[in-house]
This record gives sequence, structure tokens and C-alpha cells, in this order.
Amino acid sequence: MNERFKERLIRLMGEKQVDAMMIAPSEELRFLAGFNVYQDERFQALFLTAKGGAFYICNILSRDEVVEGLGEPIPVHTWTDNEDFAAVAGNVLEEYGLLGGTVGVNSTVRAFNLIPVAERTGIRFVNGKEWLEEIRIIKTPEEMENLRIAARIADDIFPELLDFIRPGLREIDIRTEMERLFAARGVKLAGDIVASGPNSALPHYFGNQRVIEEQDVIVLDYGCSYGGMFSDVTRTVFVGGVTEEQRKVYEIVRRANRAAREAVREGAFIPDVDAAARNLIAAEGYGEFFTTRLGHGIGYITHEQPEIKGTNRRRLEQGMAFSVEPGIYMAGKFGVRIEDVILMGEEGVERLNRTGHEIVVI
Repeated sequence: MNERFKERLIRLMGEKQVDAMMIAPSEELRFLAGFNVYQDERFQALFLTAKGGAFYICNILSRDEVVEGLGEPIPVHTWTDNEDFAAVAGNVLEEYGLLGGTVGVNSTVRAFNLIPVAERTGIRFVNGKEWLEEIRIIKTPEEMENLRIAARIADDIFPELLDFIRPGLREIDIRTEMERLFAARGVKLAGDIVASGPNSALPHYFGNQRVIEEQDVIVLDYGCSYGGMFSDVTRTVFVGGVTEEQRKVYEIVRRANRAAREAVREGAFIPDVDAAARNLIAAEGYGEFFTTRLGHGIGYITHEQPEIKGTNRRRLEQGMAFSVEPGIYMAGKFGVRIEDVILMGEEGVERLNRTGHEIVVI
């Protein structure tokens, strides 16, 4: 278990008057405990108590993998498919003095598992996601360097990806090429979106079957993981040519990206950074089409704190890492997004993604 994160979480639980933290399989489990396991419908989680104790509850089918993943003598309590998991969990939680207490939960704990346990134990379960984000929001020098490397790898594949894209391919073909290019560099693709034509107007498009056509706009949003740190970059490219409207929208988004980056400095008020991009887009008459926050934190997970949005009333600090990704999304027509990861480094603000923002026509 990562002792640095463990001690931070224990201190935070003391401040919040919480008795334990429950962490189901997730990237959060990976960064805290150093491993992850498949999460099916069965109840399982690592519990870390405010007194520093730890234990795991899972179905017996996951026991051996969990024991191996933990790699240290943390008790693993099991239940079988022929038992009432809530009853077994209740007995274990009683053993650790948690009945009637308060327990934080991470982002992947499922309500259909939690409700029977809460009813049996009288435990008040509360949202602990933000605490897990808080303990990792400031990056160490090693984490910063791994963020830089992950960003460089993502930048490195871009020219080869452009050489590959052509009319007649499906979106999934481009995604597969991304995967191949990253694998050739010893890393895995993470968080990919390939959105072409009208799909480019869907900020978190989840499809992959549309065929690329001449005059398409393509939003390419992708990254990888290196040393536990993620990269995330978006570039919007054009196939065969650019219309005047597309050129105008692209230039507005490019300027908004630059305005936001220029507003970034240590101590900057996060809503002001969001407003730098948002106000520019609104002044150009496209405010209603900028439907997302400006950015998100990045590190052990692609989306974490700090969120760069108007309601996050916090100031930027050295060690934070986050995206700046203004966009204009016009449903049924096209969308444009330009995303860079920004690091509040030891020597100042760093834009980690170095691929250019000029219009690219394939």
C-alpha cells in the first residue's frame, strides 16, 4: 500500500470525523493499494480505518487475486455465492467496530451493493471521492516527470496518426491505429474518442462505426499511461478541406485555448481561468455551444481534481495538473475542441502537449 497516500487519507478521515474509507475496484484502488481487480456485480472493497487498520471483503472467487495484489498481510474476508453477502459483510464490519459509524465510499461503489449493507449495519455511507482526489491533487517531482513523458508519447504518435487517416476508414479503424502506435512505444491507449462529421459535435461521443468522408471534421481525443500517470490531448483535424465557418470556429477555439492558458498562474482563481475562455467564445456569439467545463485534473486517473470550471472556487497551486480544452459543439453540424494538459511545475507553468494548434487538413 502506498504509505504516503495512506497517511494522508487517515489524517483526512480524522478531520472529517469518518471511521473508515471503502474503496471498490477502480483506478483509485490501484493508486492507493498498487493493484486492481475485475469488478463484477458481487460486493467487494478494501477498507481503511481511521485508526490505520485495513481489511478486504470479497467473494471467494476473487480471494487469491486479491491476496496476491495486496502483497502484504492484510486480512481478506470472503463470502460465497450461497451466502448473504450483506450478512457476512455486517459481521466483518462489526468485528472492526464500524456498526453505526460513518464510512466514506469511492467513485465505483455500487448502490445495489451498499444499500443492503447499510440497512443491516446502520452505517452512514458518505461520498469520499473528493477525499481520494485531495490526497493526490499535488504531484510529486516523480509524478510530474511521468506526466511529461506521458504527454510526449501522446504527441509523438500524432504525425503518424495523420498519415494513417483517410476517407473510407471507420472511426474504430483510427482508434485501432492509435492503440497500435502506443503499443509500439510500450504503453497503452487510454481514454480515446474518434468523432467524425456530425459526431464531432458530441463532446463525449461513444460510438465508433461511422465511415470517414471527404470534408469531415474529426475530433481526436486520446492519451496513454506512463508510470501511473495519464496523458490527455485533443486535436481537431479536417479531411479534404475547411469551410469558412469551420475555419472561423476553429480560430475562436484556438484563441480561447490560448486565453485560458495565459490566465493560468500560481494563485489564479479557477473560475477566472474558465471565464477567460468562456467569455471569449461568448463574445464571438458561440457561448451557447460551449457546453462543458473548461478542463479537468489529471494524474492517476484521466479525470480528477482540480476541475477547471466556474463553480470550483479554489486557487491553482504548484504541483497541480489539469487540462485546458475549450470547445464549440453545434449539434448536427460539427464540433471543434483543442486540449492541452497544463502542469504547475517547480519552475512555473508548463504546457505539456507541444503539438501545434494550426489547422491541419488531411
